[in-house]
Amino acid sequence: MKARFCSQCGEEVVVRPEDGREREVCSACATVFYRNPLPVVASVVIDRERRVLLVKRGQEPHAGMWCLPIGFAELGETIHEAALRELREEAGIEGEVIALLDADSFESGHYGDLLIVSFEVEKTGGVETPGDDAVDVRYFHLDGLPPLAFASNERALEVYVARHEEEWRIQDSFRHLQEKSGALLSDPLVHLIEEHAADIAVRWAEEVFGHHTTSCLRSLGREHLEKEATLALSRLGVWLQVDGDAEGSERASRSGGSEVRAFYREWGAERARAGCSVHEVLSSLSLLKRCVYDHARDVGVWERPADLYRVVELVSLMGSFFDRASYHAAVGFEDVSSSSKD
Repeated sequence: MKARFCSQCGEEVVVRPEDGREREVCSACATVFYRNPLPVVASVVIDRERRVLLVKRGQEPHAGMWCLPIGFAELGETIHEAALRELREEAGIEGEVIALLDADSFESGHYGDLLIVSFEVEKTGGVETPGDDAVDVRYFHLDGLPPLAFASNERALEVYVARHEEEWRIQDSFRHLQEKSGALLSDPLVHLIEEHAADIAVRWAEEVFGHHTTSCLRSLGREHLEKEATLALSRLGVWLQVDGDAEGSERASRSGGSEVRAFYREWGAERARAGCSVHEVLSSLSLLKRCVYDHARDVGVWERPADLYRVVELVSLMGSFFDRASYHAAVGFEDVSSSSKD
């Protein structure tokens, strides 16, 4: 609403150019009446299941729609205090401001120009209870949100997700690694190793032919070694998915586990028949693991935390896998050695 009379001297207020734009100015004392947007605060609160806290509005504008806990900042409080107060009044919980997410301008038919400031807030206490002008409060999965009352809420959530996306990918991958299920961050590196199996095999054969601990393996021939390694690496993705229990485990009887068992027992047996020592069997596998790591390092671009975690995850998977491979190769070697002694 336009000011009609000056609050300083009581004279009529007129509209005239001031500071490069039309403003309300007292015709007598020249007091300028500035029109500033009203400050509004909103809070993004996410629970452990990555669901966002929303409140259902009981009043206009947008009564009956869902939104983030939101309201006007008041005199005598900081913008952070305003966000936490509104969160407490509308949703019944206490919180701590973690970060600024977004600041957005909006022209409201009810309140005029608004400046909506959205924060990431962590719950510290209280019980989710609708209050103030909210009629319901509930957590929603981010991929199943109801229509939101304010576009600024949607933008704040987009910023929040972008801010935490990499962190969540690492958490999910770590959980899948523990459970041995689902997609892992290291999967692209494993696929890369499979695609470049022949190149890594050549690299490994060069190591074998040049390393003092694998002199006997040279009798098997470079071409034969490269063919073996290429086959092994091309099946790496399938073999890494197998839970590597010891011999006799029910899980080891699965197709992938059976392949690993059969392949590496023959790997060890072949070297025993060639007259090699068991330490050469284990050394050759150690060299192959190193070649895999070196190749992953050479072709990778490590710019983000997720990239570093991807490598750490691969190291963990490969360490477990080559432990199994070494075990089965040693058993295969011993089987042949024992038979030859009988």
